[in-house]
Amino acid sequence: MKSRSWQSADVYWGVAGAVLLVVLWEGAVRAFDLPAYILPGILEILVSMVDLQSTLMDATWMTVMEAVSGYVIGSACGILLAVILTLIPTLKRWCLPAAIAINSVPVVAYAPLVLLWFGMGAESKIVMVSLAVGFTVFLSALTGLDQANRKSIDLLRSFGANPLMIIWRLKLPAALPLIASAMRVSTTRSMIVAIVTEMLGAYGGLGWVIYQATLQIDFVQVWAAIFAASLVSLIFFGAVSMIERKVIFWR
Repeated sequence: MKSRSWQSADVYWGVAGAVLLVVLWEGAVRAFDLPAYILPGILEILVSMVDLQSTLMDATWMTVMEAVSGYVIGSACGILLAVILTLIPTLKRWCLPAAIAINSVPVVAYAPLVLLWFGMGAESKIVMVSLAVGFTVFLSALTGLDQANRKSIDLLRSFGANPLMIIWRLKLPAALPLIASAMRVSTTRSMIVAIVTEMLGAYGGLGWVIYQATLQIDFVQVWAAIFAASLVSLIFFGAVSMIERKVIFWR
């Protein structure tokens, strides 16, 4: 009951914060008579979203498809790689420094190469999102798999459990909270990477809409695309958070 009341309170505070932001935003625009190229009003942005409904829906669908596909592939590859390196400690000593070195560079820096290799279609965006999400989930999964209780591991070994069984029955459940946190954070990261890569080269998507609207000096349309991206990101984040609460019910 307490958990539900806290969740309800979080929802109320979130709605209150959103309402306050809208009031302050609209009040600042009207009070200082700000031009649209500096900061358009909320109502003006919403009207633009209605007028561009078809364009924004098509662009949003493409960006969501790229982000979700890369998110699923990256999460699966990150967890699988962490399990493999946990099973083979020698391989871990060789691969972990390289993985950390690659992850230390902002993933957007790889965008020109990925666009060159995979083209300007959806494939390059999926690859970029997979890289961004994969490294985040991989490092968290690896940390979580290493945190299993040593006495519990020895107990399972005394019952004849092999390394794979120990990972499945002990290490992976123990690592789930860290893995879930990384996957939750990666929802917004996947959308950001997909949109930024679209801005660098694409045939569609919200990033492409933002780039084209900037070239046309239509900043209201830019904000309309940003609002659409923010809404989708919130839905994506909320869906993953809800699944996390259902799966990791003991957290």
